[in-house]
Amino acid sequence: MSLVTIYLCLAGAIVAETIATIALAQSESLTKLVPSIISVICFVAAFWLLAFPLRVMPAGLVYAIWSGLGIVLITAVAWVWYKQVLDAPALIGLAFITVGVVIINVFSKSVIE
Repeated sequence: MSLVTIYLCLAGAIVAETIATIALAQSESLTKLVPSIISVICFVAAFWLLAFPLRVMPAGLVYAIWSGLGIVLITAVAWVWYKQVLDAPALIGLAFITVGVVIINVFSKSVIE
């Protein structure tokens, strides 16, 4: 599996998990059928896609990238769609998460074995 394919699978897992989380919030504790189904399908897709980078990358690093960028993406969607207000500490924290993911991918020799 090529490096591009691995990162595309990881990106797909992040997007699928973000959609699943947003749908889960809209499902009102799984009481609304359509958002509940979307959530389940997207969580399954996210874990399936996550399995591919785990074949060649350490689990801790895959999880750090997946969860870190997932947090940033979900927060961005909540900010745009739901008009959630982000104060300076929240923005600084999100910037630290993003910088951490970049450092892992650019400087770590353990990202691809």
